[in-house]
Amino acid sequence: MLVLARKKGQVIKLGPDISITVLDIRGDTVRLGVDAPRSLPVHRLEVYTEIEQANQEAAQSNITLEGLTAFKLSGPH
Repeated sequence: MLVLARKKGQVIKLGPDISITVLDIRGDTVRLGVDAPRSLPVHRLEVYTEIEQANQEAAQSNITLEGLTAFKLSGPH
């Protein structure tokens, strides 16, 4: 793990397209601004973990193509 020290207003670059700016520091809280291409998802770890869990649960579901078709044909939901 690379460890960097930055002050308010300073920037960290990740390649040519990603910048992380220290916006504010208050006590033990640091506010960061992330400038990245829209094609690159950026999430807090707890949100990313929830997305991964939801994806794993969806992948393990027993939904079939026939079930989806029947659901769609049964009308608005």
